[in-house]
Amino acid sequence: MDLRQIQYFATLFEDGSVTRASKRLNIVQPALSMQISRLEEELQLRLFERGRQGMTPTAAGHRMYRLFTPILRDIANAREQLMRDGDQVTGHVSIGLIASITESVLSTCLSRFADRHPQVEVTVADGYSATLIDWVMGGQIDAAIINRPRGRLALDMKPLLDEEMVLVTGSGFGRELPRTIELARVAELDLVLTTKRHGLRGVIETHAQHEDVLLTPRFEIDSLSSLVSFVEATRYATILPRIAVQRGLRQGLLRAYPIVAPRIVRHVTLISHPRRPLSPAAQALMGLFAEEIQRVAHPADPEHSAPAPTLEGDMQ
Repeated sequence: MDLRQIQYFATLFEDGSVTRASKRLNIVQPALSMQISRLEEELQLRLFERGRQGMTPTAAGHRMYRLFTPILRDIANAREQLMRDGDQVTGHVSIGLIASITESVLSTCLSRFADRHPQVEVTVADGYSATLIDWVMGGQIDAAIINRPRGRLALDMKPLLDEEMVLVTGSGFGRELPRTIELARVAELDLVLTTKRHGLRGVIETHAQHEDVLLTPRFEIDSLSSLVSFVEATRYATILPRIAVQRGLRQGLLRAYPIVAPRIVRHVTLISHPRRPLSPAAQALMGLFAEEIQRVAHPADPEHSAPAPTLEGDMQ
């Protein structure tokens, strides 16, 4: 097989249609079909099932896409760096973000990045921390910002933020609460939390189990925007990082109460693959995220007002 065949295969896998893939590749349909047939013959594997609904990847096709995606990304990054014109940053960056980061800093970061680097294309995916870890490991994305898992990872990790999680209620909660509240008292409230698939729930449960506190939410919602809207409109409380509710706090729609005994701290971490160094474009984008996360998390703290340090050679 050659690089062209692999690129043809990946495009057809992503588009699911010979018609769409051939247009994207700017070749005629018979040429694409012939190259895919030759590839299947060489590998002695059926990579697609042909049907009325288009080209459906087989199990072997999925496996091949997973194995070759990192290689294609490495080649693209190498080409971009070789073709760089002086200090001009170009190329494509694909990243993953947990929801609390997406909703708090994404729009600002992308706007600032577009102004600084107009020739870079960016793809952003959000998901659970475990999913983003798998995508970085498999090469589907260049880097991700996640809630740090308890176990060790075979990835480069850079701490971005240690943040206390707080009890959050709507402004019309209708119940007087102390300025700080113990986790055992939180368990007595009507709660809505994320599901146990969510990284934030894992952080909460770890601290609750350590204190032998049982949290029994009546509702579980993974969409943070929906969860926050529900809390704003009801007398239910939740536990979230302060960065995820800054807007509602500023607008007076929400109230936040520090949790003590114990403090619940989540660790936001940037991950990338040790064998796939970040391109200059990816370094620039993730550096901007690191800077913006600190700015939003510490809005009145001059210590965090300076730009974040470069990420090059700083991932451990």
